[in-house]
Amino acid sequence: MIVAIFAALFGLLIGSFLNVCIYRMPRDLSVVTPRSFCPECKQTIAWFDNIPLVSYALLGGRCRRCGHRISLRYPIVELLTGVVFFCAFWFPARQSGGWTLETTLAAAKFAAFGAIMIALVFSDLEERILPDEFTLGGTALGAIFAAFVPVSGGILLAIFFSSPNQWLVSLCDSLLAAAICSGSLWAVRGLYERVRQREGLGLGDVKMGAMIGAFLGLQGALLTLLVGSLLGVVVGLGYTWFTGKDASTYELPFGSFLGASALGVGFFSEVIFNWYNRLGA
Repeated sequence: MIVAIFAALFGLLIGSFLNVCIYRMPRDLSVVTPRSFCPECKQTIAWFDNIPLVSYALLGGRCRRCGHRISLRYPIVELLTGVVFFCAFWFPARQSGGWTLETTLAAAKFAAFGAIMIALVFSDLEERILPDEFTLGGTALGAIFAAFVPVSGGILLAIFFSSPNQWLVSLCDSLLAAAICSGSLWAVRGLYERVRQREGLGLGDVKMGAMIGAFLGLQGALLTLLVGSLLGVVVGLGYTWFTGKDASTYELPFGSFLGASALGVGFFSEVIFNWYNRLGA
């Protein structure tokens, strides 16, 4: 529990950095320099006004200098990242009964995965952009983690379960899942454009599919695509109906639905698949 609490505190700091990325990356700005500034008055934010969650509450959600309202997205991202880091480090230790190198790597994997997903969800929600730094970089990171933390539900892992090079099998499973997931979205994208004569999915969604496959493996990635698509249809149609927008032309943030689904599947896939297996028993 202590480790998970410290992880949550570190997650708050990561969430603060993710807010910088969410604002700057779609605008092609450096995430390193300059220091954090108010988007309205452009004045540098002092360190004591940049403490995750605390500063937002003390300032009443407004810039100290100009009084401009600070987006609620900032504390939400920080809080979500803290929660994800807590869960990422609490679940593995609880299931295994203690800390080992394997559980530590698993915790680090899902903490990284959760942070990337949160950044993509809010970036797509606000700007309809999924930065390559997170999608392509995340794909590479997911494949690297696969060499140390075996992906679940992999085809190759089931075939070559007795192979002495399990790390290589897991890595290949990760890359295969990335290819199948992104390829499926690419096919849907092409079919939609051919039928509707307009773009339905962006290339960012295709790259994000590859990243999800690299982290979650084929089984988890396909479930994410299914849940994300259903979520997009239900929430999208409900939103367009409620706001009176044209459902045929409104651009839905599909990456946000995929990211939310990936977070759920990534952390609760074991519960989901156990429930499904009991239904078939």
